[in-house]
Amino acid sequence: METLKVKYFTDKIDKLAFIEGKSDWIDLRASEEVVMKAGEWKLIPLGIAIELPRGYEAHVVPRSSTFKNFGLIQTNSMGVIDETYCGDNDQWYVPMYALRDTVVHVNDRIAQFRIMEHQPDIVFQEVDKLEGADRGGFGSTGIS
Repeated sequence: METLKVKYFTDKIDKLAFIEGKSDWIDLRASEEVVMKAGEWKLIPLGIAIELPRGYEAHVVPRSSTFKNFGLIQTNSMGVIDETYCGDNDQWYVPMYALRDTVVHVNDRIAQFRIMEHQPDIVFQEVDKLEGADRGGFGSTGIS
């Protein structure tokens, strides 16, 4: 089991919790109240900084209910935080775009993260033919 050092920038949000057996994603909460009008984007502070283990990165995405509850989409689709972003003032944020007027309250769960090992070194080998099953092109049906 890995131990991660976490700094909290506020005592107004629930502490991070890994709930084994439920999900391997960990909820992230807004650490400030954020009011947004449709068409605006803001960096929403998450109130934490984490010192990730060497060779790991965090993948940050919206929760499945974020759009339904707040009308927000993450502007970069998925955020990647690597282990070099680990200083005392390296608070995590999530960039959100509002599709409707909305308010995010302190401690609202708006994103989630998991840590992943860095991709291994890869060498690309050019070939004339691939050996895998041919599915016919686009998507699962091969129809474009």
